[in-house]
Amino acid sequence: MELSQLLQPVIEIARASGQVILDIYQRGDFEKNIKSDDTPVTSADLAAHKLVTERLTALTPDIPVLSEEDATVPLSERETWDRYWLVDPLDGTQEFIAGSGDFATIIALVENNQPVMGVVYGPVSGVSYYAAKGHGAWKIMPDGEKVRLSILKHDDEMSSLSIAISRRQDISKITERLDPSRHYDLVPLGSAALKSCLVAEGAVDCYLRLGPTGEWDTAATQCIVEESGGRILDMTLSPLSYNERDSFENPNFIVLGDTGLPWRDIVRLEG
Repeated sequence: MELSQLLQPVIEIARASGQVILDIYQRGDFEKNIKSDDTPVTSADLAAHKLVTERLTALTPDIPVLSEEDATVPLSERETWDRYWLVDPLDGTQEFIAGSGDFATIIALVENNQPVMGVVYGPVSGVSYYAAKGHGAWKIMPDGEKVRLSILKHDDEMSSLSIAISRRQDISKITERLDPSRHYDLVPLGSAALKSCLVAEGAVDCYLRLGPTGEWDTAATQCIVEESGGRILDMTLSPLSYNERDSFENPNFIVLGDTGLPWRDIVRLEG
């Protein structure tokens, strides 16, 4: 199938996953365990994983599915994949447990180590974000209204900047990297994907992420952000890579809206 043919079915799969998660969230009846990497997993994560993997496999039987909840495929096998689905069934598990509502289902299609499609669905807000390479980035509101996404541009390089940060991050680790001569508005949120989508829709200027994330946290939003005019880069301002290492862990990264701003002066990237 072409990307344009896959988009709507994948959006529907993300929404179905979100409904499963939302039902469990609203009941408040879920099991919680700790994985081998000391991160939490709940019965909602596993239910969403089952739904998404089964439905993607039915949609495209020839495309492998790699999910955060079943990321045991060795690189020796993965590196033979020209195309695969990369999924985080429930991004923001800690927020789900805490009851903040800041969580999402993320589905990306990766071709030749680069994301070419991304879908992010927030079950609590009912908002879908999506993009396909060369087709722009879009947001669908709960009432069905469709809005094209575009990053926030600045005429004045010294204007105030808004920065999305993790709600559970030590804010001092962020502020110590920022140019003290500028004014910043820090916007805390849970899900990594939803913070990146804020950049894509022009609600914030950037999202600075210090700390562990997986490739499934960024693949879909990389496509969405790039199609809206932004970039997701590591702290050397190089693009993130996918399916090229034994580990799925991302480096620290920054999601940029207006790439014309002097980000090397605004943010201390190294160290």
